[in-house]
Amino acid sequence: MGEQILNVNYEEKPCYDIIFRNDFDGLASRVRELGFLKRKICIITDSNVRPLYLDCVRDLLKSVGKVFAFEIEAGEDNKNLNTVRNIYGYLIENHFDRHDLLVALGGGVVGDITGFAASTYLRGIAFIQIPTTLLAQTDSSIGGKTGVDFEGYKNMVGAFYMPALVYINTEVLKTLDDRQFAAGFAEVMKYGLIMDQEFYFWLIENMYEIQEKDNEVLTHMIYRSCECKKEVVEKDPKEQNERALLNFGHTIGHAIEKASNFKLLHGECVALGSIAAAYISMKKGLIETGTCYEIRDMFVPFNLPISVENIEPNQIAELIKSDKKVDNGTIRFILLHDIGKAFIDTTVTKEEICEAVKEILYMENGD
Repeated sequence: MGEQILNVNYEEKPCYDIIFRNDFDGLASRVRELGFLKRKICIITDSNVRPLYLDCVRDLLKSVGKVFAFEIEAGEDNKNLNTVRNIYGYLIENHFDRHDLLVALGGGVVGDITGFAASTYLRGIAFIQIPTTLLAQTDSSIGGKTGVDFEGYKNMVGAFYMPALVYINTEVLKTLDDRQFAAGFAEVMKYGLIMDQEFYFWLIENMYEIQEKDNEVLTHMIYRSCECKKEVVEKDPKEQNERALLNFGHTIGHAIEKASNFKLLHGECVALGSIAAAYISMKKGLIETGTCYEIRDMFVPFNLPISVENIEPNQIAELIKSDKKVDNGTIRFILLHDIGKAFIDTTVTKEEICEAVKEILYMENGD
């Protein structure tokens, strides 16, 4: 595969490129072109990614500047202000200034933490994203949302801060475990559900190639996902309106994630939240019953959960009240008129949320 490029604009001006390759060979030249020759570069990665890709990326960037590396423990539990504080300390100790560069090498947690640290260190230092999970490549690395969890509440502290570059090496997905790959696929499916019915059916038609991680099919899937997110983000970079559509499945999903003490992966919770949102759409008469259950069943062959144990509907409803998407006490829910046609709804009640959560509760008798 040759190099492909998407340019993301911010306030109608070119902002950053998303590079698609199946290697890291173009990374150093890209960073050099951004103006970081002979600057300090700090690669922030985690304990899962470090043994796989840190040495390769560090060796490539040594031709650009002086390279440092900072490792955090992998996992959502470490996506907090204490980790950011440790990054600040490391940057200060090594005399990083606002003309230097941070590199996020990892999945969504690493990308969100690095972006938030970059947005606040010295009131702003440049950073680039090198996403290594499917979820990060198709969603979290794009659009400038950065942040950390606070007291168990998802992404409660953060900032909109655009990267200088997103460099996607699709080949790294071959080292991603099956559960993480499936979790990332939930975000991919979301794009089909909210805005591109044709893409939704393409995903189903290419189910086996996706599961086998066929590089050509994966590259198209990732590229189209990024196109979808780019389209929405450019229209509404700070989520004043249309960008909220990207939260389909996330309102109930985030609450399930917290209720499970983050034992469930983000993408798994998004799948469950998407099924619940489709159910609410059906109960409101917006989509057909068959469409609702087709959406549910389509998560199964991609190894995503369609039911969950040990959660209380009332607890989920209460957790949603503290979600960052609540506006003046009103929950902005994303519902469907059809596959590929999402909209913002502010009429969903606590009773409807509880009924939807009951729909995804695992029953031992299979009902």
